[in-house]
Amino acid sequence: MTEALQFDTFFLPGPTEVPSDVLAAMSRPMMPHRGAEFESLFARIQSGLQFVFRTRRPVYVSSSSATGLMEAAVRCAPPGPVLALVNGAFSARFAAIARACDRDTQVLEVPPGSVHEHSAIDEALAARTFAAMTVVHSETSTGALADIATLARIAHAHETIILVDSVSGVGGALVETDEWDLDFVLTGSQKALALPPGLSFAVASESYVRHARVSSARGVYFDVVEMEEFAKKNQTPSTPAISLLYAADVQLERVRAEGMEVRWARHQGMRDSVIRWTIECQNAGLAVAILAPEDARSPTVSAITLPVRISGDMIANKVAERGFVVGNGYGALKDRTFRIGHMGEHRPEGLARCLDACGWALAECSRV
Repeated sequence: MTEALQFDTFFLPGPTEVPSDVLAAMSRPMMPHRGAEFESLFARIQSGLQFVFRTRRPVYVSSSSATGLMEAAVRCAPPGPVLALVNGAFSARFAAIARACDRDTQVLEVPPGSVHEHSAIDEALAARTFAAMTVVHSETSTGALADIATLARIAHAHETIILVDSVSGVGGALVETDEWDLDFVLTGSQKALALPPGLSFAVASESYVRHARVSSARGVYFDVVEMEEFAKKNQTPSTPAISLLYAADVQLERVRAEGMEVRWARHQGMRDSVIRWTIECQNAGLAVAILAPEDARSPTVSAITLPVRISGDMIANKVAERGFVVGNGYGALKDRTFRIGHMGEHRPEGLARCLDACGWALAECSRV
């Protein structure tokens, strides 16, 4: 079935759909990765990523999943305890990474789909000295969106750095890296940037890098200090995934041509379409709802709660009969929800067709 799918039918919350010209770019021949031609390619990609992240800082390019840069964020952070904000599967992963890096990790957890009260975070940071705080911007397992601008201000008021996983945020949700004074923010290629999996990108503040230079546990492959030095030379420390960089070169030009403000508005519009569709389903007697609270819904992914006797697998399998791909629930929410990834190069008209298929699937499963 997958080979027959047309564009605007693949609404998985990652990897997301990739335009054909981006896929075609990966068939270009190899080049030496230590030379002027590669440096020119990297410089274009670097400029495009700075445009996306809204930063003047170097953007690190890693031939890894975003999990690699999550580990880098923790390993290269100043020594000391970590406060991990957990509200879903991927924020729990960030906490697990901190523990695996032998950090004293304190978890501040709220139910999946919720977001943390700012006062509770302030109280936790006031009660104990933390070197760093981890947070997921757009929680892909729940569709909840954290206010990272405010969280950065709260963290800095307590002299704590903020480490931000924006894997399903950057490129679709508003991120102002420099203006919000984010210490470390990372993303993956396969979400709102509409690239194939296999690359991750991050920006670190100057102060973060200064702290990292004196860290004794940076490791090798995810050493932020080395990434910084090489990025300034339009290079990567180790051999990069050149074919994926060809793809990034093409896609980042598309993103630049659209403009970030327009891109953010398009994603917000798709989120609002899902909200309206959910209300229409409720009016038709279908007991569904958006999991995330009204004031904290991601513009890139929505998790839809289901009646007890309908599972996420049932909906995903039924929607596939209409030629569309959506996601079932993730982690603890696997049976309770299904997820729609409305990000990357999707447009409202394509999403509308997907939502029609989802509505049909819900009605069919309700009859069983």
